[in-house]
Amino acid sequence: MARPYRSPPPRHARRPRSRRRNRRDRFALWLTLVVCGGFAGTLAALQTGSVPRAAAEMAVHAAPAVPADGLSVRFGFCHIGGGRNCVVDGDTFWFAGEKYRIADIDTPETHPPRCAEEAALGKAATERLRRWLNEGAFSLESSDRDTDRYGRKLRIVTRGGASVGDALVGEGLARRWEGRRRPWC
Repeated sequence: MARPYRSPPPRHARRPRSRRRNRRDRFALWLTLVVCGGFAGTLAALQTGSVPRAAAEMAVHAAPAVPADGLSVRFGFCHIGGGRNCVVDGDTFWFAGEKYRIADIDTPETHPPRCAEEAALGKAATERLRRWLNEGAFSLESSDRDTDRYGRKLRIVTRGGASVGDALVGEGLARRWEGRRRPWC
């Protein structure tokens, strides 16, 4: 039995393409054109000699740019247990619900200190770390390990490429991390 002929549905009855897909396609095309244009312009500049070859080679071998410091909150002191955006001691703090240990330094213990000198130095390091964190935006950079045995995230804390660890060591409130703790008493 032959099938009856069906005419295609009228144009207004067809299902339109989604706007999201149209925008995504246009964005992908725009991005491709921008990238290709930049690449072609760079090649043309190198071939015509408008960019000195030495400058082009230096750009390839230049040091990586310092990451923009984008983290900033107001820090207080942690009094008991966990916290949010607070300093535990001179090398440990809570930020956005995660506990971090500064990977490149060791500071005196404050919970509990082993002697009066360690207690005083630990309190000074804790206060200095809080002031440094509150002075402006900072970055958390990965170190050789992601976490320590206590589950704290190990990070090097920097501002403008300078480490807070360097500041604390320079002020006599910390030592360089040597892979193990040494007594402060």
